[in-house]
Amino acid sequence: MLNTLYTRLALGLCLLLVAVGLLYSFISLYSLREYNASVNQELYRGLASRLVQDRNLVDQGHLDETALKELFALYMTINPSIEIYLLDGDGKILAYSADPDKIKRNSVSLAPIRTLLSDMDAYPVLGDDPRSHERQKIFSVTPVPSAEHPEGYLYVVLRGEEFDNAEMMARDGRFIEMSAWAVAVSLVGGLLAGLWLFRLLTRRLSELTDLVEQFETNDMAPPDRQTWQQRRPVVRDEIDYLGVAFDRMAERIASQIEQLQDKDALRRRLVAQVSHDLRTPLASIQGYVESLRMKRASLSEAEQQQFLDVALAECRRLSQLVDELFELAALEAQEKQPRPEPFPLPELLHDVAQKHAPKAAASGITVRVEGSPALPLAFGDLAMTERVLDNLIGNAIAYSPAGAEVVLTMASRDHGVQVRVQDNGPGIPDADLPHIFDAFYRGSSGTVVGHAGLGLAIAKRIMSLQNGQIEVANRRPSGAEFSMWLPKAG
Repeated sequence: MLNTLYTRLALGLCLLLVAVGLLYSFISLYSLREYNASVNQELYRGLASRLVQDRNLVDQGHLDETALKELFALYMTINPSIEIYLLDGDGKILAYSADPDKIKRNSVSLAPIRTLLSDMDAYPVLGDDPRSHERQKIFSVTPVPSAEHPEGYLYVVLRGEEFDNAEMMARDGRFIEMSAWAVAVSLVGGLLAGLWLFRLLTRRLSELTDLVEQFETNDMAPPDRQTWQQRRPVVRDEIDYLGVAFDRMAERIASQIEQLQDKDALRRRLVAQVSHDLRTPLASIQGYVESLRMKRASLSEAEQQQFLDVALAECRRLSQLVDELFELAALEAQEKQPRPEPFPLPELLHDVAQKHAPKAAASGITVRVEGSPALPLAFGDLAMTERVLDNLIGNAIAYSPAGAEVVLTMASRDHGVQVRVQDNGPGIPDADLPHIFDAFYRGSSGTVVGHAGLGLAIAKRIMSLQNGQIEVANRRPSGAEFSMWLPKAG
């Protein structure tokens, strides 16, 4: 339960409100005490002067001791919250109205007295409390017998012992109870409001958590219910942005999983096809070698040579298939990267055409190159481009009948250089065109023995790595046309 975000927010809010309540109580008590002190000193700042005047404490320029004692007795009876002290010019206590057993000072500091006498509006000013060595109290003071000829001071403590006792009783009783109730009600109200607000804020996080759990339980497939963006089309805050980001992430993960599944199915199919393509030449080699071994005595020298030629041809076919497999694997894993550079594509095309001319002539096929040699330089890997041309021209010769012509056309197109390879063969069925560049694909009209379907897949991958293009289309009335395009240099 404590692991949920809502619970942690609620606990944090409780602790915060308790701390705020305690701080509020402390500040309120301190401020109240300061306020009461200021109000009392403002109200009674002239009390000492009025006592001297009203009670006739000064007679013929001297302090009347008898009247002072009567004043002490009177105020101890009618107003026990104040204490009256008679000080000499040095602050020494000469007489007082308080309980003698509780007086702990022999004198008080004159600095606060002089401060208040110099500015009667400077309150609260705290003076020494004769009943304590540390405590200070608000007071009223006046010089006696007169301000013109002061011999001492009438020092009146406005919040004496009786006031402290009454204040303590009030603070310990009703005041504490009222303060506690006020703080408790404030805390409970703030807590309920905060919990309601946190619930509103965390509700969408809980919904987002449910979406994540659904996505996980569905094996990383997109959730069946609505996405976050369908629920909240308008992104207003970070939570909505997080939900939209999760939708995109879920779609991307689902797409990648689907691609991995497709690649896994393709891998299984490739393994099966590779096994078939490898098994066929191996079985042929094994059959001819075993036949040669068992029937060597009954076979003529020409027949033995024929058996060896067939076995050798199958070995070469097997070697070529293995080489193509390694080449395609290196290209797919990007272990083999092109090194593009500017080069003259017409010159390369003529070289490749001359290389294939003897094989074409042996089959009665003519290879012809068309187009202007004054073309811009192509930008690509020379060796890889030659590998693609070898494959396209070799396939065109292999699929063309005797007496046909293979035409190689070069031209400038779309800020690049294009080569088209045209043959007069049977063409490619329309159903096979979308798959002609797939690895191990065999067209329904394939007639070439030993074709493993890797050459065109390698050519497609090479052109993609060079930022080039390779396409295929059927010619009318017969034949196929492969076009290869590379960007021009510069």
